[in-house]
Amino acid sequence: MRPYPATLCVSVNDEVVHGIPNEQPYVLQDGDIVALDLGLIHKGFVSDSAITVAIGNVDEASKKLMEVTQRSLYEGIKAARPGNRVGDISHAIEKTFDGSGFSIVKVLGGHGVGAHVHEEPWIANVGHPGTGPELVEGMVLALEPIANIGKAAVVIAPDGYTYRTKDGSRSAHYEHTILIEKDATHILTRRPSEPI
Repeated sequence: MRPYPATLCVSVNDEVVHGIPNEQPYVLQDGDIVALDLGLIHKGFVSDSAITVAIGNVDEASKKLMEVTQRSLYEGIKAARPGNRVGDISHAIEKTFDGSGFSIVKVLGGHGVGAHVHEEPWIANVGHPGTGPELVEGMVLALEPIANIGKAAVVIAPDGYTYRTKDGSRSAHYEHTILIEKDATHILTRRPSEPI
């Protein structure tokens, strides 16, 4: 597979993740939603973060999708503490969507980070509490809930990187890199405007 051909993943509306901004340029329109996903390496260690933003006047369904997906990230972070298991994170994310009408993308999810951008463990956005690998002090994880207004199914575009919703519905994506310590879980990619 060719190396990813851009510095920043920019996924617009029905693009779920890994949109390539410089191969088929698109001028953002009023009402679009845009996921920005960026990883960086500092002193040999990787961090990974994503946020979905609204462009101008966005419809109510898209606003709600963004709000619930972001809240699910925070719920996952709250469950990430020593002694819990990966399934506790997955379950916390999944429960946030109860009654929302939105679909969680199940084929994509979070992961460990460290010397490489994708390491073990895999962190699904749906799961059962008390299952999966145990969370221990010192773990660095990237949690990334992704949800669609329509159905959960996604397809990969001919560019080999961009995932899109199969039904053309909109998608939202949020991600933080976290460090699990004995007394607290730290958000390493926290933005100043965030509530936690």
